[in-house]
Amino acid sequence: MALLERVAALLRANVNDLMDKAEDPEKMLKQLVLDMENQMLQVKTQVAIAIADQHLLEKKKKEHDGSAEEWRKKAELAVSKGKDDLARAALERALSHEQMAVGFAQQIEDQSTEADSLRTALRKL
Repeated sequence: MALLERVAALLRANVNDLMDKAEDPEKMLKQLVLDMENQMLQVKTQVAIAIADQHLLEKKKKEHDGSAEEWRKKAELAVSKGKDDLARAALERALSHEQMAVGFAQQIEDQSTEADSLRTALRKL
């Protein structure tokens, strides 16, 4: 039994010695720098995606604002021609587009906040 304990202690000592030799501080620092560069690249990518999403939301809001204006004009034209039922339908569509634009405005605000926080995190890195 004592022989097995001595062999186990010898093996543990050799494994610990190998691990100590493998832990080269220079290699560890290089790996740490690589990891930090990878994190910075990931944050830059996230910032770019957040900004692109914000621009897309702004574009969609503009489209819905334009559509709402077009439907209001169609409603006015229908009223001038005495077609109240068409005017009512056009106003309903205009209202629908306005509500979508308001929703996009809220999303733009949220996305702007998110992009700003990511930019701050990037600066800190």
